[in-house]
Amino acid sequence: MEFILRDPIEGNFQFPVNPEEVQIKRDRQFETVTILSLGEIDLFQGERIKEITFSSFFPKYHDTYCNCSQDTGGHPDPQVAMNRLTSLLTKKRPVRLSITGTIINALVYVTSHNSTFKGGEPGDIYFDITFRTWKGFKVGTLGAKASTRPDTKPVPKVYTVISGDTLTAIAKRELGNSSKWRDIYNGNKKVIGRDPDLIKPGQKLVMP
Repeated sequence: MEFILRDPIEGNFQFPVNPEEVQIKRDRQFETVTILSLGEIDLFQGERIKEITFSSFFPKYHDTYCNCSQDTGGHPDPQVAMNRLTSLLTKKRPVRLSITGTIINALVYVTSHNSTFKGGEPGDIYFDITFRTWKGFKVGTLGAKASTRPDTKPVPKVYTVISGDTLTAIAKRELGNSSKWRDIYNGNKKVIGRDPDLIKPGQKLVMP
């Protein structure tokens, strides 16, 4: 079993001594609301982000129980290793935590770590570390919202020509003013053609 932080930018990092146990914390997220007739009720809001915690130490000297390969930098100096973990606390991008032989292979952030120095073990650094799994999300933009906003423009009225119609009669009946026949014609030249007097039953004219 190997505990590795995979980082394509700064290189991979392997914990030299496997922890005795790994704790994974999972919670359901609720919102508690009060309803007069029912009292308090819980509304399920989804799953909280998982937390992964373990403890181990960085030994000063390499020993048979150490798991370090050249691909992950070899045996790390304890203080250099702690500095690497500290730098991850400030990173805005996640790294991948991979624990071989388990289902853990996730993008994570380092959220906390504590270090301990023990008498009689000079150079060794003990630590506790906690990760939170990363969950991506998309943020909408004002432009995107504008593109999905419903069209509130008024729909133009369409009139279907019947037998005996003239543009003057249509303008009088639909627009209340027979002199507006030219407005109808100008807006429908492609349908009517060159002669405004030659309208045909069934033609659909958009009213101005």
